[in-house]
Amino acid sequence: MKVNLRLISLAVVLILGSGLLLAQPAVQKVPVPTPAQLRYQQYEQIMFLCLDPCTWQGREYDNHSIAPNRINPAQLNTDQWCAVAQSWGARLILFVAKHTGGFCWWQTQTSDYSVRSISWRNGKGDVLSDLSASCRKFGLGLGIYVYPGDETWGAGIGSGGKTTDPAKQDGYNKVFRQQMTEVLTNYGPIQEVWFDGSCIIDVNDILLKYASDAVILQGPMANIRWVGNEDGIAPYPNWYTVSRQDLAGGVSTAVHSDPNGDAYAPVEMDVPLLKVNGHKWFWAPNSDNMLPSTEQLMDLYYQSVGRGGVLLLNSTPDTTGLIPASHVKVYADFGKEITRRFAEPLPSFKKGGNPKVLLFAGPTLLNHVIIQENIANGQCIRKYIVEGEVDGKFEKLCEGSSVGQKRIDFFEPKTVTGLRLIIAESVGKPEVLCFSAYYAEIILP
Repeated sequence: MKVNLRLISLAVVLILGSGLLLAQPAVQKVPVPTPAQLRYQQYEQIMFLCLDPCTWQGREYDNHSIAPNRINPAQLNTDQWCAVAQSWGARLILFVAKHTGGFCWWQTQTSDYSVRSISWRNGKGDVLSDLSASCRKFGLGLGIYVYPGDETWGAGIGSGGKTTDPAKQDGYNKVFRQQMTEVLTNYGPIQEVWFDGSCIIDVNDILLKYASDAVILQGPMANIRWVGNEDGIAPYPNWYTVSRQDLAGGVSTAVHSDPNGDAYAPVEMDVPLLKVNGHKWFWAPNSDNMLPSTEQLMDLYYQSVGRGGVLLLNSTPDTTGLIPASHVKVYADFGKEITRRFAEPLPSFKKGGNPKVLLFAGPTLLNHVIIQENIANGQCIRKYIVEGEVDGKFEKLCEGSSVGQKRIDFFEPKTVTGLRLIIAESVGKPEVLCFSAYYAEIILP
Protein backbone atom coordinates (compact mmCIF):
# COMPACT_ATOMS: atom_id res chain seq x y z
CA MET A 1 0.00 0.00 0.00
CA LYS A 2 1.41 3.37 -1.03
CA VAL A 3 1.14 6.17 1.50
CA ASN A 4 0.53 9.69 0.18
CA LEU A 5 2.92 11.65 2.37
CA ARG A 6 1.80 14.93 0.79
CA LEU A 7 -1.79 14.39 1.97
CA ILE A 8 -0.68 13.39 5.46
CA SER A 9 1.51 16.48 5.70
CA LEU A 10 -1.38 18.65 4.54
CA ALA A 11 -3.68 17.08 7.13
CA VAL A 12 -1.16 17.77 9.90
CA VAL A 13 -0.86 21.41 8.79
CA LEU A 14 -4.65 21.81 8.76
CA ILE A 15 -5.01 20.32 12.25
CA LEU A 16 -2.22 22.47 13.66
CA GLY A 17 -3.54 25.51 11.87
CA SER A 18 -7.01 24.92 13.26
CA GLY A 19 -5.59 24.70 16.75
CA LEU A 20 -3.67 27.91 16.32
CA LEU A 21 -6.78 29.72 15.14
CA LEU A 22 -8.67 28.57 18.21
CA ALA A 23 -5.87 29.69 20.52
CA GLN A 24 -5.29 33.03 18.75
CA PRO A 25 -8.52 34.51 17.40
CA ALA A 26 -8.34 37.01 14.55
CA VAL A 27 -7.16 40.45 15.66
CA GLN A 28 -10.01 42.99 15.69
CA LYS A 29 -9.50 45.89 13.31
CA VAL A 30 -9.16 49.10 15.32
CA PRO A 31 -9.50 52.66 13.92
CA VAL A 32 -6.18 54.51 14.04
CA PRO A 33 -5.39 58.25 14.15
CA THR A 34 -4.21 60.34 11.24
CA PRO A 35 -0.80 62.00 11.67
CA ALA A 36 -2.62 65.26 12.54
CA GLN A 37 -4.73 63.55 15.21
CA LEU A 38 -1.71 61.77 16.66
CA ARG A 39 0.31 65.00 16.89
CA TYR A 40 -2.64 66.80 18.47
CA GLN A 41 -3.17 64.13 21.13
CA GLN A 42 0.51 64.03 22.00
CA TYR A 43 0.37 67.77 22.76
CA GLU A 44 -1.95 66.94 25.72
CA GLN A 45 -2.16 70.62 26.78
CA ILE A 46 -3.13 73.55 24.54
CA MET A 47 -4.09 77.14 25.28
CA PHE A 48 -7.25 78.94 24.15
CA LEU A 49 -6.77 82.67 23.67
CA CYS A 50 -9.87 84.90 23.79
CA LEU A 51 -9.72 88.61 22.91
CA ASP A 52 -12.67 90.55 21.46
CA PRO A 53 -14.41 93.94 21.57
CA CYS A 54 -16.45 92.47 24.40
CA THR A 55 -13.22 92.61 26.46
CA TRP A 56 -13.54 96.41 26.36
CA GLN A 57 -17.29 96.14 27.11
CA GLY A 58 -16.85 93.90 30.17
CA ARG A 59 -19.15 91.36 28.54
CA GLU A 60 -19.01 87.79 27.25
CA TYR A 61 -20.58 88.63 23.87
CA ASP A 62 -19.97 91.70 21.71
CA ASN A 63 -23.02 93.98 21.56
CA HIS A 64 -21.27 96.57 19.35
CA SER A 65 -21.58 99.16 22.12
CA ILE A 66 -18.03 100.45 21.83
CA ALA A 67 -16.67 102.39 18.86
CA PRO A 68 -13.83 100.55 17.09
CA ASN A 69 -11.55 103.59 17.43
CA ARG A 70 -11.64 103.10 21.21
CA ILE A 71 -10.10 99.62 20.92
CA ASN A 72 -6.37 100.00 21.41
CA PRO A 73 -4.45 97.11 23.02
CA ALA A 74 -1.34 99.27 23.02
CA GLN A 75 0.92 96.79 24.84
CA LEU A 76 -0.17 93.70 22.91
CA ASN A 77 2.72 91.25 22.76
CA THR A 78 2.18 87.83 21.24
CA ASP A 79 5.59 86.71 22.51
CA GLN A 80 4.19 87.14 26.02
CA TRP A 81 1.21 84.97 25.12
CA CYS A 82 3.51 82.21 23.88
CA ALA A 83 5.75 82.42 26.95
CA VAL A 84 2.70 82.03 29.19
CA ALA A 85 1.57 79.01 27.16
CA GLN A 86 4.95 77.36 27.59
CA SER A 87 5.00 78.09 31.33
CA TRP A 88 2.32 75.46 31.95
CA GLY A 89 3.25 73.05 29.17
CA ALA A 90 0.84 74.08 26.40
CA ARG A 91 2.15 73.24 22.95
CA LEU A 92 -0.42 74.95 20.73
CA ILE A 93 -2.35 78.22 20.92
CA LEU A 94 -5.93 78.26 19.61
CA PHE A 95 -6.70 81.90 18.85
CA VAL A 96 -10.22 83.32 18.61
CA ALA A 97 -9.62 85.28 15.43
CA LYS A 98 -13.33 86.09 15.05
CA HIS A 99 -16.03 85.68 17.69
CA THR A 100 -19.81 85.93 17.45
CA GLY A 101 -19.92 89.70 16.94
CA GLY A 102 -17.97 89.42 13.69
CA PHE A 103 -14.84 91.40 14.66
CA CYS A 104 -11.73 90.09 12.82
CA TRP A 105 -8.23 90.30 14.31
CA TRP A 106 -6.51 90.00 10.92
CA GLN A 107 -6.32 92.27 7.87
CA THR A 108 -9.39 90.82 6.20
CA GLN A 109 -10.81 92.18 2.99
CA THR A 110 -14.30 91.05 3.98
CA SER A 111 -15.21 93.53 6.70
CA ASP A 112 -14.39 96.94 8.12
CA TYR A 113 -15.29 95.59 11.57
CA SER A 114 -11.73 94.46 12.12
CA VAL A 115 -8.23 95.60 13.04
CA ARG A 116 -8.39 97.88 10.00
CA SER A 117 -10.77 100.21 11.90
CA ILE A 118 -9.21 100.39 15.38
CA SER A 119 -6.65 102.73 16.90
CA TRP A 120 -4.06 100.03 17.49
CA ARG A 121 -1.16 100.59 15.09
CA ASN A 122 -3.34 103.05 13.16
CA GLY A 123 -5.37 100.24 11.68
CA LYS A 124 -2.31 98.55 10.14
CA GLY A 125 -1.83 95.83 12.76
CA ASP A 126 -2.52 92.15 12.31
CA VAL A 127 -2.74 90.09 15.50
CA LEU A 128 -2.95 86.78 13.67
CA SER A 129 0.23 87.60 11.77
CA ASP A 130 2.05 88.54 14.98
CA LEU A 131 0.86 85.39 16.72
CA SER A 132 1.85 83.17 13.81
CA ALA A 133 5.39 84.59 13.94
CA SER A 134 5.58 84.18 17.73
CA CYS A 135 4.37 80.57 17.58
CA ARG A 136 7.10 79.75 15.09
CA LYS A 137 9.65 81.50 17.32
CA PHE A 138 8.56 79.55 20.42
CA GLY A 139 8.03 76.24 18.64
CA LEU A 140 4.27 76.19 19.26
CA GLY A 141 1.48 75.04 16.99
CA LEU A 142 -1.20 77.50 15.88
CA GLY A 143 -4.94 76.92 15.70
CA ILE A 144 -7.74 79.27 14.67
CA TYR A 145 -11.30 79.80 15.84
CA VAL A 146 -13.37 81.66 13.24
CA TYR A 147 -16.99 81.76 14.33
CA PRO A 148 -19.21 80.41 11.52
CA GLY A 149 -21.87 82.98 12.33
CA ASP A 150 -21.66 86.77 12.30
CA GLU A 151 -24.19 89.02 14.00
CA THR A 152 -23.49 91.82 11.53
CA TRP A 153 -25.02 89.52 8.90
CA GLY A 154 -27.86 88.30 11.08
CA ALA A 155 -26.23 84.93 11.70
CA GLY A 156 -26.24 84.94 15.48
CA ILE A 157 -25.11 82.66 18.29
CA GLY A 158 -25.72 79.00 17.52
CA SER A 159 -26.66 79.67 13.90
CA GLY A 160 -23.74 77.78 12.38
CA GLY A 161 -23.69 80.57 9.80
CA LYS A 162 -27.37 80.53 8.82
CA THR A 163 -28.71 84.06 8.31
CA THR A 164 -32.13 85.03 9.61
CA ASP A 165 -32.80 86.75 6.27
CA PRO A 166 -32.52 84.07 3.55
CA ALA A 167 -31.75 86.81 0.99
CA LYS A 168 -28.43 87.42 2.79
CA GLN A 169 -27.30 83.80 2.87
CA ASP A 170 -25.45 83.67 -0.45
CA GLY A 171 -23.66 86.91 0.35
CA TYR A 172 -22.56 85.72 3.77
CA ASN A 173 -21.49 82.35 2.39
CA LYS A 174 -19.04 84.16 0.10
CA VAL A 175 -17.77 86.30 2.99
CA PHE A 176 -17.18 83.33 5.29
CA ARG A 177 -15.50 81.29 2.57
CA GLN A 178 -13.14 84.18 1.91
CA GLN A 179 -12.43 84.58 5.63
CA MET A 180 -11.53 80.90 5.92
CA THR A 181 -9.31 81.14 2.84
CA GLU A 182 -7.53 84.19 4.26
CA VAL A 183 -6.73 82.68 7.66
CA LEU A 184 -5.69 79.31 6.24
CA THR A 185 -3.41 80.65 3.49
CA ASN A 186 -1.75 83.77 4.92
CA TYR A 187 -0.56 82.70 8.36
CA GLY A 188 1.50 79.56 8.03
CA PRO A 189 0.47 75.98 8.85
CA ILE A 190 -2.74 75.83 10.88
CA GLN A 191 -2.96 72.73 13.07
CA GLU A 192 -6.46 73.12 14.51
CA VAL A 193 -9.69 74.68 13.23
CA TRP A 194 -12.65 75.35 15.53
CA PHE A 195 -16.22 75.67 14.25
CA ASP A 196 -18.04 76.52 17.46
CA GLY A 197 -21.62 75.26 17.14
CA SER A 198 -20.89 73.50 13.81
CA CYS A 199 -20.94 75.10 10.36
CA ILE A 200 -23.69 74.98 7.75
CA ILE A 201 -21.65 76.83 5.11
CA ASP A 202 -19.80 74.53 2.72
CA VAL A 203 -16.08 75.09 3.23
CA ASN A 204 -15.06 71.47 2.80
CA ASP A 205 -13.06 72.19 -0.36
CA ILE A 206 -11.14 74.97 1.42
CA LEU A 207 -10.32 72.71 4.37
CA LEU A 208 -9.20 69.88 2.11
CA LYS A 209 -6.96 72.23 0.12
CA TYR A 210 -5.47 74.33 2.91
CA ALA A 211 -6.00 72.47 6.20
CA SER A 212 -5.56 68.81 5.33
CA ASP A 213 -3.01 68.49 8.17
CA ALA A 214 -5.29 70.02 10.81
CA VAL A 215 -7.70 68.61 13.36
CA ILE A 216 -11.18 70.10 13.05
CA LEU A 217 -13.75 70.51 15.79
CA GLN A 218 -17.39 70.35 14.68
CA GLY A 219 -18.87 70.63 11.22
CA PRO A 220 -19.03 68.02 8.43
CA MET A 221 -15.23 67.60 8.36
CA ALA A 222 -14.85 67.13 12.13
CA ASN A 223 -12.17 64.69 13.26
CA ILE A 224 -12.11 65.66 16.95
CA ARG A 225 -15.09 66.17 19.27
CA TRP A 226 -16.13 68.64 21.94
CA VAL A 227 -16.35 66.86 25.28
CA GLY A 228 -19.82 68.29 25.93
CA ASN A 229 -19.08 70.55 28.91
CA GLU A 230 -16.96 73.62 29.64
CA ASP A 231 -15.59 72.23 32.90
CA GLY A 232 -12.32 70.81 31.59
CA ILE A 233 -13.37 67.27 32.57
CA ALA A 234 -13.30 64.16 30.41
CA PRO A 235 -15.61 61.24 31.10
CA TYR A 236 -14.08 58.00 32.25
CA PRO A 237 -13.71 55.73 30.43
CA ASN A 238 -12.64 58.10 27.67
CA TRP A 239 -12.97 56.33 24.33
CA TYR A 240 -11.52 57.91 21.18
CA THR A 241 -13.87 56.21 18.74
CA VAL A 242 -17.40 56.97 17.58
CA SER A 243 -19.69 55.78 14.80
CA ARG A 244 -19.13 57.47 11.44
CA GLN A 245 -22.81 58.30 11.34
CA ASP A 246 -22.65 60.23 14.64
CA LEU A 247 -19.43 61.98 13.64
CA ALA A 248 -20.90 63.08 10.31
CA GLY A 249 -23.60 65.01 12.17
CA GLY A 250 -20.95 67.62 13.00
CA VAL A 251 -21.80 68.05 16.67
CA SER A 252 -21.04 64.69 18.28
CA THR A 253 -19.57 64.84 21.78
CA ALA A 254 -18.19 62.44 24.38
CA VAL A 255 -21.74 61.18 24.88
CA HIS A 256 -21.44 59.49 21.48
CA SER A 257 -18.19 57.70 22.33
CA ASP A 258 -18.21 54.01 21.49
CA PRO A 259 -15.21 51.75 22.17
CA ASN A 260 -16.24 49.74 19.11
CA GLY A 261 -16.92 52.76 16.91
CA ASP A 262 -15.62 52.78 13.34
CA ALA A 263 -14.31 56.38 13.30
CA TYR A 264 -11.37 57.81 15.24
CA ALA A 265 -12.20 61.22 16.79
CA PRO A 266 -10.88 62.00 20.30
CA VAL A 267 -12.49 64.58 22.57
CA GLU A 268 -11.15 67.96 23.71
CA MET A 269 -11.79 69.52 27.13
CA ASP A 270 -12.21 73.31 27.03
CA VAL A 271 -12.39 75.37 30.22
CA PRO A 272 -12.00 79.07 31.12
CA LEU A 273 -9.32 80.10 33.60
CA LEU A 274 -11.84 82.44 35.26
CA LYS A 275 -14.08 79.71 36.60
CA VAL A 276 -14.35 80.05 40.39
CA ASN A 277 -17.81 81.29 41.41
CA GLY A 278 -18.58 81.99 37.77
CA HIS A 279 -17.60 81.30 34.20
CA LYS A 280 -15.85 83.89 32.02
CA TRP A 281 -14.04 83.46 28.71
CA PHE A 282 -13.13 87.14 28.34
CA TRP A 283 -11.32 89.40 30.76
CA ALA A 284 -13.34 91.92 32.79
CA PRO A 285 -12.35 94.28 35.61
CA ASN A 286 -12.32 92.95 39.17
CA SER A 287 -12.35 89.30 38.12
CA ASP A 288 -9.22 88.03 39.90
CA ASN A 289 -11.45 86.46 42.55
CA MET A 290 -12.44 83.95 39.84
CA LEU A 291 -8.89 82.61 39.41
CA PRO A 292 -8.46 78.96 40.46
CA SER A 293 -5.90 77.64 42.89
CA THR A 294 -3.05 75.40 41.76
CA GLU A 295 -4.77 72.43 43.38
CA GLN A 296 -7.99 73.15 41.46
CA LEU A 297 -6.05 73.24 38.21
CA MET A 298 -4.29 69.99 39.10
CA ASP A 299 -7.70 68.43 39.68
CA LEU A 300 -8.61 69.45 36.11
CA TYR A 301 -5.31 68.02 34.88
CA TYR A 302 -6.04 64.62 36.43
CA GLN A 303 -9.54 64.61 34.93
CA SER A 304 -8.46 65.65 31.43
CA VAL A 305 -4.86 64.78 30.55
CA GLY A 306 -4.93 62.05 33.22
CA ARG A 307 -7.88 60.47 31.45
CA GLY A 308 -6.20 60.46 28.05
CA GLY A 309 -7.69 63.76 26.86
CA VAL A 310 -6.43 67.10 25.58
CA LEU A 311 -6.87 70.02 27.98
CA LEU A 312 -7.78 73.33 26.30
CA LEU A 313 -7.27 75.91 29.05
CA ASN A 314 -8.30 79.46 28.25
CA SER A 315 -6.31 82.68 28.54
CA THR A 316 -7.72 86.16 28.19
CA PRO A 317 -5.60 89.28 27.66
CA ASP A 318 -6.96 92.47 29.17
CA THR A 319 -7.49 95.79 27.36
CA THR A 320 -3.73 96.43 27.28
CA GLY A 321 -3.31 93.35 25.09
CA LEU A 322 -1.30 91.49 27.72
CA ILE A 323 -2.29 88.51 29.82
CA PRO A 324 -2.59 90.06 33.32
CA ALA A 325 0.27 89.46 35.77
CA SER A 326 -2.09 87.74 38.23
CA HIS A 327 -3.06 85.23 35.53
CA VAL A 328 0.56 84.75 34.47
CA LYS A 329 1.42 83.65 38.02
CA VAL A 330 -1.45 81.15 38.11
CA TYR A 331 -0.26 79.51 34.88
CA ALA A 332 3.37 79.43 36.06
CA ASP A 333 2.44 77.85 39.39
CA PHE A 334 0.34 75.26 37.56
CA GLY A 335 3.24 74.34 35.30
CA LYS A 336 5.64 74.10 38.24
CA GLU A 337 3.29 71.74 40.08
CA ILE A 338 2.92 69.44 37.06
CA THR A 339 6.72 69.33 36.88
CA ARG A 340 7.09 68.72 40.62
CA ARG A 341 4.77 65.74 40.53
CA PHE A 342 5.63 64.12 37.22
CA ALA A 343 8.96 65.30 35.80
CA GLU A 344 10.92 62.35 37.20
CA PRO A 345 9.55 58.84 37.75
CA LEU A 346 10.81 56.79 40.66
CA PRO A 347 14.05 54.93 39.79
CA SER A 348 13.24 51.40 38.68
CA PHE A 349 14.22 48.80 36.13
CA LYS A 350 12.11 46.53 33.96
CA LYS A 351 12.28 42.83 34.80
CA GLY A 352 13.67 41.03 31.79
CA GLY A 353 13.00 44.11 29.68
CA ASN A 354 9.25 43.64 30.16
CA PRO A 355 7.65 47.12 29.95
CA LYS A 356 4.81 45.91 32.19
CA VAL A 357 6.95 44.86 35.19
CA LEU A 358 8.93 47.30 37.34
CA LEU A 359 11.35 46.40 40.14
CA PHE A 360 12.82 48.75 42.75
CA ALA A 361 16.14 48.55 44.59
CA GLY A 362 14.27 48.29 47.90
CA PRO A 363 10.92 49.16 49.52
CA THR A 364 9.64 52.25 47.67
CA LEU A 365 6.79 54.59 48.58
CA LEU A 366 4.55 55.60 45.69
CA ASN A 367 1.07 57.00 45.07
CA HIS A 368 0.83 57.46 41.30
CA VAL A 369 1.31 55.38 38.19
CA ILE A 370 1.24 56.60 34.61
CA ILE A 371 0.39 54.29 31.73
CA GLN A 372 0.61 55.18 28.05
CA GLU A 373 -0.24 52.99 25.10
CA ASN A 374 0.89 53.43 21.52
CA ILE A 375 -2.21 55.11 20.11
CA ALA A 376 -0.67 55.00 16.63
CA ASN A 377 -2.07 51.44 16.75
CA GLY A 378 -5.44 52.78 17.92
CA GLN A 379 -6.90 52.67 21.42
CA CYS A 380 -6.55 48.98 22.19
CA ILE A 381 -6.56 48.52 25.98
CA ARG A 382 -10.02 47.86 27.41
CA LYS A 383 -9.20 46.85 30.99
CA TYR A 384 -6.05 46.90 33.11
CA ILE A 385 -4.96 46.18 36.68
CA VAL A 386 -1.88 47.52 38.49
CA GLU A 387 -0.51 45.37 41.29
CA GLY A 388 2.20 46.13 43.84
CA GLU A 389 4.51 43.61 45.45
CA VAL A 390 4.31 43.72 49.24
CA ASP A 391 6.17 41.11 51.34
CA GLY A 392 6.63 38.90 48.29
CA LYS A 393 2.96 38.94 47.29
CA PHE A 394 1.17 41.08 44.71
CA GLU A 395 -1.92 43.07 45.64
CA LYS A 396 -4.11 45.37 43.57
CA LEU A 397 -3.33 49.09 43.77
CA CYS A 398 -5.68 50.36 41.07
CA GLU A 399 -7.55 49.31 37.94
CA GLY A 400 -9.26 50.94 35.02
CA SER A 401 -10.52 50.62 31.49
CA SER A 402 -9.39 53.19 28.90
CA VAL A 403 -5.71 54.22 28.72
CA GLY A 404 -4.96 55.94 25.42
CA GLN A 405 -2.39 58.73 25.28
CA LYS A 406 -2.01 58.92 29.06
CA ARG A 407 -3.69 57.44 32.11
CA ILE A 408 -2.75 58.82 35.53
CA ASP A 409 -3.87 56.75 38.52
CA PHE A 410 -3.64 58.29 42.00
CA PHE A 411 -4.08 56.14 45.12
CA GLU A 412 -3.22 56.08 48.81
CA PRO A 413 0.56 55.93 49.36
CA LYS A 414 1.89 52.36 49.33
CA THR A 415 5.35 50.92 49.93
CA VAL A 416 6.20 48.20 47.40
CA THR A 417 9.24 46.44 45.99
CA GLY A 418 7.78 45.88 42.54
CA LEU A 419 4.90 46.74 40.22
CA ARG A 420 3.21 44.87 37.44
CA LEU A 421 0.68 45.96 34.86
CA ILE A 422 -1.86 43.39 33.75
CA ILE A 423 -3.73 44.01 30.49
CA ALA A 424 -6.90 42.11 31.30
CA GLU A 425 -8.84 42.95 28.13
CA SER A 426 -7.77 44.40 24.80
CA VAL A 427 -8.46 44.52 21.08
CA GLY A 428 -6.11 44.94 18.14
CA LYS A 429 -2.43 45.01 19.05
CA PRO A 430 -1.95 46.82 22.37
CA GLU A 431 1.52 48.19 22.98
CA VAL A 432 2.55 49.79 26.27
CA LEU A 433 4.84 52.76 25.66
CA CYS A 434 5.16 53.88 29.26
CA PHE A 435 4.56 52.34 32.67
CA SER A 436 6.09 54.45 35.43
CA ALA A 437 5.62 55.16 39.13
CA TYR A 438 5.75 58.38 41.16
CA TYR A 439 5.45 59.67 44.67
CA ALA A 440 4.19 63.21 45.06
CA GLU A 441 3.10 64.72 48.31
CA ILE A 442 -0.31 66.32 47.76
CA ILE A 443 -0.89 69.50 49.74
CA LEU A 444 -4.59 70.18 49.84
CA PRO A 445 -5.88 73.76 50.27
